[in-house]
Amino acid sequence: MRAPEFWHSPEGGLPAALLAPLGAAYGSLARLRGWGCTPWRAPVPVLCVGNLTVGGAGKTPTVLALAERLKQQGLEVACLSRGYGGSERGPLRVDPAKHRASEVGDEPLLLASVAPTWIARDRRDGAQVAIAEGADIVLMDDGLQNPGLRKDLSFVVIDGGYGFGNGRLLPAGPLREPVERGLARASAVVLIGEDTRGVATSLPAGLPVLRARLEPDEAALHLRGRSVIAFAGIGRPAKFFQTLHEIGAHVIEVTEFADHHPYNEAEIMRLADNAQRRSATLVTTTKDVVRLPAATRALATAVGVRLRFGEPETLDRLLMPVIGAARG
Repeated sequence: MRAPEFWHSPEGGLPAALLAPLGAAYGSLARLRGWGCTPWRAPVPVLCVGNLTVGGAGKTPTVLALAERLKQQGLEVACLSRGYGGSERGPLRVDPAKHRASEVGDEPLLLASVAPTWIARDRRDGAQVAIAEGADIVLMDDGLQNPGLRKDLSFVVIDGGYGFGNGRLLPAGPLREPVERGLARASAVVLIGEDTRGVATSLPAGLPVLRARLEPDEAALHLRGRSVIAFAGIGRPAKFFQTLHEIGAHVIEVTEFADHHPYNEAEIMRLADNAQRRSATLVTTTKDVVRLPAATRALATAVGVRLRFGEPETLDRLLMPVIGAARG
């Protein structure tokens, strides 16, 4: 789905007010979700990277950065995802050479490029198989609201330019659960980008805040000074388009699609033909390119981002206990 504009504005205006009763009902159902469920305690540490809002916070780049950091410590890391947008229920190990986004989801395909990645609708089943295959540590992409696994460390990712949107629960706003409830289960917050919404001042006292930023990859830097036509079907496409402006690309046209949009060949051919007519480079995100029909992937330049922590030593202090436990 594409996020409605009233999710972004303060309080959300009349549409959010009209939907507030549904938001209250959603919140009640979310509270009931964990009742009667005893989380499974895995024999290895379980780390969770989640968020409180729907899409676009920077969760997957955070998982990728953590996976790289844990691998540097000599650990066998297994990423675990629900496989949102895919048809497979799992448990299933993702093979980028074999699987398509329509089968396993787009995010697991990106994660599988850095670490063994499993998808499972039942996270406990997925974790058990990953551990049986030799994982020293399980790194969950999403799952903060999932009660099936006990987490040893939970990171809540927040976009500093977006915060919590209008502060309301779905469908009146972008929140998956009340902010206070979600942060009560957090070990730390990863605050990405400039904090224009004053998020840091509203967080509970004593909750560690890891400042971070997203840096464009080499493919993006090569677009400096070039005319580009950009498209994206992610949580917040405007972030991607803004990144292109910031690196000095001449963005002459943009097209937004819904998050996880399943592209067809005709859509990409139209975009590519338009770019050719206007002597522009067609660009999209690395998350989008894995959802393109295979025959059209060469028509678009994939631009990725990498998460950089401002104070990596603070992150290392948080990770130290779980790294020690993973080493046994």
